Amino acid sequence: MKNVVLLTIDALRKDALGCYGNKSGLIPFIDSLQNKCIRFTKAHSPGPYTQAAFPGILTSSYYLEYGRQKMLSRERVLISDALKKAGIATAGFHSNPYLSNYFGWNRGWDVFYDSMEDQVDEKVPYIKAGEINKKVSSWLSSHTGGAVEHKPFFLWVHYMDVHEPYVPERRYIDVVDPSIKLNEEEMFRLFKDVLLKRDVADRDAVEVLKKLYCAHVREIDEGVREFFGILEKCNDLKDSVIIITSDHGDEFGEHGGLSHDGKMYEELVNVPLLIYEPARETAEVSDLLVSTLDIPPTIVYLFGVNPVDAFEGHSLIPLEDHPLKGVFGEAVDKHGSKEKGEEKEVHYFLEDDLKIIYCETDDSWELYDLKADPKELTNIINTYSAAEDLKQKIKPRVRRNQR
Repeated sequence: MKNVVLLTIDALRKDALGCYGNKSGLIPFIDSLQNKCIRFTKAHSPGPYTQAAFPGILTSSYYLEYGRQKMLSRERVLISDALKKAGIATAGFHSNPYLSNYFGWNRGWDVFYDSMEDQVDEKVPYIKAGEINKKVSSWLSSHTGGAVEHKPFFLWVHYMDVHEPYVPERRYIDVVDPSIKLNEEEMFRLFKDVLLKRDVADRDAVEVLKKLYCAHVREIDEGVREFFGILEKCNDLKDSVIIITSDHGDEFGEHGGLSHDGKMYEELVNVPLLIYEPARETAEVSDLLVSTLDIPPTIVYLFGVNPVDAFEGHSLIPLEDHPLKGVFGEAVDKHGSKEKGEEKEVHYFLEDDLKIIYCETDDSWELYDLKADPKELTNIINTYSAAEDLKQKIKPRVRRNQR
């Protein structure tokens, strides 16, 4: 039985990856893995920010499925719960406060590191990938003990290095744009004065923010390279299937904002998704419309464990068995870290190339043909003949736990 590794990179936009068309060479190592990967071109997150996205990634359920709860509902089945019961060793390493022990995400893990007791700096308010990797290396060494045969493991590693505030190291800035001469204080001031205020009026400032973001993307590629090296050194790489994805993207003015708020546009919810298989010899590209809710059922399938009834997604493997259907997303409308007064919902449904979005805050509907309008600039809700049918996909889901 092989090991399964889930590597999630917070706020990583799909279009930052060369394998999805980016020509800047930001992630040479991840791009170099493609011959051993299944690459999904239409993978979608069920939410535009961490709290709305991760119930899908780790519990195969929607954010609002069990009501609006800050703590992880006991009704949700974490992938770690399911695997531990099946005798699989489980370990998780991350530094995102929203996924911490405090909120209940530590269930079912033999080892769970969430960094909440560690000191961080306001300019880098998380434990960086290099330190996460050291902890992973230590755990792998103790788990395998150098033995060829050991208990199969599920390892989840989450990196925060791409996340705001964007204060990357000079060497990575120079790779992206050496003309940027900001020091750390100036970069942090740009974060506070522009990004936190969601001020897109100064397009030059927004462009600098995006370049600083790209420098972090280049930086995280080095973290991933190091992580694969650790797996190889521990003799586990050849026996591990590795799923790589992000929880959501980041906006740089595409729809009038910055960061990742309660919006459902493609720059936030169309995420990278790769499955690395060590025995694979040629790349495979799948245009199936899939969701990150499909990740837990895929992990269960890879371990040969019985399907989990509570999981709402479907295994991505084998590809030919994945159902052809639309994907949903849902969140609470928010701006920055603050929700907009009363908790209003925002939903989307995507089927084929048609994407409909509902925002309860202003009772508004949007509809986009992603094939003809991939940047979602032309709302066709009032001209598309079957718009009412698409609305009916979403309407039963709005405030469904309050009826």
